[in-house]
Formats: sequence, structure tokens, C-alpha cells
Amino acid sequence: MRGKFIVFEGIDGSGKTTQLKLLGDRLKERGLPVLHTREPGGTRVGETIREILLNPDYSELVPRAEAFLYAAARAQHVAQVIMPSLAAGTIVLCDRFLDSSLAYQGFGRGIDISLLEKINEPATYGLVPDLTVILDFCAEDGMDRISSSGRGIDRIEREARDFHAKVAAGYLALAGRDPARYRVVDANRQARQVHLDVMKAVEVVLNEIASGNSRT
Repeated sequence: MRGKFIVFEGIDGSGKTTQLKLLGDRLKERGLPVLHTREPGGTRVGETIREILLNPDYSELVPRAEAFLYAAARAQHVAQVIMPSLAAGTIVLCDRFLDSSLAYQGFGRGIDISLLEKINEPATYGLVPDLTVILDFCAEDGMDRISSSGRGIDRIEREARDFHAKVAAGYLALAGRDPARYRVVDANRQARQVHLDVMKAVEVVLNEIASGNSRT
């Protein structure tokens, strides 16, 4: 049986990494095969592209070049990691996917959404997530959380706060286009509270897996 593809989206500092881990741990407790991965990255090629995209030293990178680099990393990721894992029946939990390009390079940078979709059509091989969880988080708090983390701030995170506000609004606009595939979760709460809502959203996908197993 084909696995399921679940993606976490949201602005920087929204808690995606935490929620992805909490969900993964819960699924593993149920005996389900789980793979954690991320974009940009997830492969040797993708991680190299990630270093360019997030390195503040490449401040001259123009929006369209940025968009093509994200798409290139995505093409490698989908072909090398995501599709083979799904074919093997694994639940793939991914930190960011196509919607990040639409939100950041589209709503944030101002690149036409339809152009970004055309760029990414061959990069995704037509793959669409079974569920996309959007962690809706205050952009101001997201930047404050990153600043207080003590780690270095990457090239994207260094953008002005109004940029991140546009990205946050963009995610909600994207969710409005296809409510059946998206679940918007209020991330302005304690991590455990957010996790409970994430699990409610994921239960539909888990029920589909259980139904498929019962027919085999």
C-alpha cells in the first residue's frame, strides 16, 4: 500500500520542527513506518543547495534564481527520497514543500504564483501532499523566537518583519484555495496543545491507512 505524505508549513519560528517530531513519535508508537525529511534538503544535493539558499553571504541572490534553486532541490528530493519512501508504504513527514515556495517567493517576494507553479510542476513530478498542516503563528513572535534562540540567523530569516507577515498571510490564502487538503492550526499556544490539534487533523489520514490495511 502506498504511504502517506504529510507536510508541515508555516513561517520561521512557528514550531514546525517540534510538531513534526511529536507527530513522528506518536506514529512510531503505533508501529507505523515513518520518515522525517525537510526542504530545502533531504538529499546530498539538496543539502548543498540549502547551504547556498540560507547562507547570508549570498545576499545578492535574486528572487527568480532563489525560486529555481528551491525547485531544483525539490526535484532531487521527490525523486530520490519521497516517492520511493511512499512506494514502500512509509508515512513521509516533511518540513516544507511546494507551498513554501508559493508563500515565500510568491507572496513574500512578489513572484507570480502561476509562474512558480509552472516552475515546480516538473520538480514535484505531480506529487501532492495527502495533508498539509499550516501552523498559523504571529510573524512578530516568530522573529522574536528565532532571535532569542541563540543560533545564527539565516538569509531568509534576516528579511524584514513585513516580509514574514506577507508570508504568513500567504499561507492562509493558499489554504483557502483547497480546504480539503489543508488544516490550519493555531500555533500561538503551548506545543502540547498544538500537537493535540495536529493529531486531530492527521487522524483522517491514519484512518485511511487502517482502512487500506483491513482490505489487504
